Amino acid sequence: MPAYITILRGINVSGHNIIPMKELKALMEGLGFENISTYIQSGNVVFNSPEKNEGKLITKIQDAIAGKFGFKVPVVIRTDKAFKAALDNNPFLKEKDIDAEKLHITFLADRPAEENIEKTNTYNYDPDRFIISGREVYVYCPNGYGNTKINNTFFENKLKVTATTRNIKTVKELVKMTEDAGN
Repeated sequence: MPAYITILRGINVSGHNIIPMKELKALMEGLGFENISTYIQSGNVVFNSPEKNEGKLITKIQDAIAGKFGFKVPVVIRTDKAFKAALDNNPFLKEKDIDAEKLHITFLADRPAEENIEKTNTYNYDPDRFIISGREVYVYCPNGYGNTKINNTFFENKLKVTATTRNIKTVKELVKMTEDAGN
């Protein structure tokens, strides 16, 4: 059965869109998913499902959250293999003098249009940098992600797709969780 990692955007931030992880896990169980694990309070869930259509999974999860909690949450999903590939293919890891603790990956719901990628690539917020690759944006913020202009809102506005970002530590932990579960 395929393993998935779903990451929710904008929950449990500054007292808004509160979803306790225990309730999120119960909701996922109610949807028929198996081997469900959550990681920290920002809406990271690892699970198994026989469904192979990511779009159907996203709709199912979004509708269930809206029904139970009363608000719509952007949901981004990847197979465990795609999530691991996103981690392994981080181009910043090949550079010298990169502080790995300052790396993030912005996961896009869809592949952006080429013209939006080209326009976005014209922005420069040095020392912060980004590299767009498929449905991921690799982000390096040497002064911290909380101080950058290249955040979820920036990428959503420029690329015209839903985006949610996780730091490298979280990405590594989610990959480890799928490996520990035997996926």
